[in-house]
Amino acid sequence: MSSVPAALTSEWTKIRTVSSTVWTLICAFGVTVLMSAALCALMNAQFDDLPPMEHATFDPTFVSFSGMVLGQLAMVVFGVLVVGTEYSSGMIRTSLAAVPRRGTFLFSKIAVAGALALAVGLVTGFVSFFLGQALLGAHRTDIGAPHVLRAVVGAGLYMGLIGIFSMGVATMLRSSMLSLGILMPFFFLVSQILSVVPGAKKVAQYFPDRAGSKIMQVVPDAMNSGQSPYGPWGGLGILVAWVVAALLGGYLVLKKRDA
Repeated sequence: MSSVPAALTSEWTKIRTVSSTVWTLICAFGVTVLMSAALCALMNAQFDDLPPMEHATFDPTFVSFSGMVLGQLAMVVFGVLVVGTEYSSGMIRTSLAAVPRRGTFLFSKIAVAGALALAVGLVTGFVSFFLGQALLGAHRTDIGAPHVLRAVVGAGLYMGLIGIFSMGVATMLRSSMLSLGILMPFFFLVSQILSVVPGAKKVAQYFPDRAGSKIMQVVPDAMNSGQSPYGPWGGLGILVAWVVAALLGGYLVLKKRDA
């Protein structure tokens, strides 16, 4: 059972038969779309009351992904559960006995779960965009406008990469509770707070979520979010670097430690 096709099949079976992982993906989609839609409707109703700087940097595409602040947390939970459940249940020993090559085991899991996270992310991105634009009324944009398609696809890539990053972190920490205890406050509190603190802002802009979210912007410094030393693709590149580092760290931990 150590062949790559067999390992991939095994990982797919694990994911689709565990209800918690399936529901977290559904939540990631639902929360992002519903919250984005609500905020787009609110933005349309209060557009004339926006501060001058937000008027000048209004980005209807970026507004369509407002709900991703919460939706990405569900994707974090998905990534952590995909890996951490095996450790908490003790199934990791059985899995490694069936697939003794630890690199094959880990990257088969990442390939299957990561592809699923990316697919859900892309669907979420497109649905959020089209629904959000419908609710923005006269302030909407079009998928054919310059750079809009890049931003919509980028939103899906962002969600998928956040899930894969979480898988790498969970592999390093080997605990769902510990991983969630670090990642949830990091994305929901620490990153958000530091991004508005003058002294820490220059550091926070290189955090995975802050950098990766630039790919979703069409207008530079969208919604008065502030300047950054990189563009959309540079921001996505920083997020990819975080993901690679997390996966490499997870692989080294898995290779050197006992189950």
